[in-house]
Amino acid sequence: MTDLSAARAAAVTDRGRLAGSAYSSDRDLAARQSLYQWQTPRYDLPGIVADRLSGVRGRVVDVGCGNGKFVQRLREDRPDLSLLGLDIAPGILAGVPGPVAVADATRLPLADESVDGVLALHMLYHVPDIPRAVRELSRVVTRDGSVIVSTNSDRDKGELDGLWRRAAGDVLGTGRGPARISLSARFSLEKAPAYLGEEFGQVETIELPGTITVHDPEPVIAHMASYRAWADQHDVPFEATIDRARAILAERIARHRAFEVTCLGGILVCRRG
Repeated sequence: MTDLSAARAAAVTDRGRLAGSAYSSDRDLAARQSLYQWQTPRYDLPGIVADRLSGVRGRVVDVGCGNGKFVQRLREDRPDLSLLGLDIAPGILAGVPGPVAVADATRLPLADESVDGVLALHMLYHVPDIPRAVRELSRVVTRDGSVIVSTNSDRDKGELDGLWRRAAGDVLGTGRGPARISLSARFSLEKAPAYLGEEFGQVETIELPGTITVHDPEPVIAHMASYRAWADQHDVPFEATIDRARAILAERIARHRAFEVTCLGGILVCRRG
């Protein structure tokens, strides 16, 4: 691992940055989530998760619940479940329907085999010690319970990476600038099965490919700007690069009428036995 990638890994997992900036509210997370309304096919991810929990009864905990999109959906679809949302960022929990608590994924405040379902959705890449967090997920779930994890592929949104590097290169005058930070790289769809397989006897990967098509720059620019908590990790003036990306994107859309982004995320359904 290079010094740069080590520094970025430290930034992606820094609790102070996560709780105090990246997820101090749901502004940036909501901007990333909102881009998917222009995806085809459009997946109802909370619905998919709820469906995968159809056989679960009792208690479900959402570890790293963020702004509560999945907790809210389960409250609507599965009022029979006892739900708990956990996150390390107090600010983002403000709008999540309770009960909620501030907690660390590597030290869950739950007894052994005390929950029937566990969610860890787009969050394990933020945990410094991923194997320890996976052991915690395994520890707290019942032997016949389900753990549902989600993340993105290493190949997800490559067009945004290309747009960023061109914009950064223009700002720096180098032609092609440094890559933007990847949040999911530490625990991508390709890496996740190996981590999860250490604790779970069954790991099923469900890929969710799609294409985002926009006719206006702003949804893409809002998504790119939502990485502002890691602005110092980009080796280029962040706001200037965002502004340049907007101009490049506006020109492309004027010429081609649309801009397409290839997406690949997925969920992994895990069982202990």
